[in-house]
Amino acid sequence: MSDTVPETSAEEEADVPVEPEDDPAAPAPLNLPRTPTGNAEVDARLERLADADHLATDGHMEVYEDVHGGLRDALTALDARPGPPGPPSPYQSRS
Repeated sequence: MSDTVPETSAEEEADVPVEPEDDPAAPAPLNLPRTPTGNAEVDARLERLADADHLATDGHMEVYEDVHGGLRDALTALDARPGPPGPPSPYQSRS
């Protein structure tokens, strides 16, 4: 009986599945902190960025476009909200 391990060919090694945690090319979370803004809509969009952590690079664009669109909509909504009236213009006629 021999204590030697049989050698495997490159073809045989290619058939062995690589575990995701052992694959250096696998997506890895960046674990970047996300500080809450206090705006629920904006915070939800920023949390959506975490979805990219689990995707291959070619899947990031969809997440980034979704987040960008949502943040743009949130900013647009801020412009559309009526705020308190500003001071009267000095150029308005006083009747």
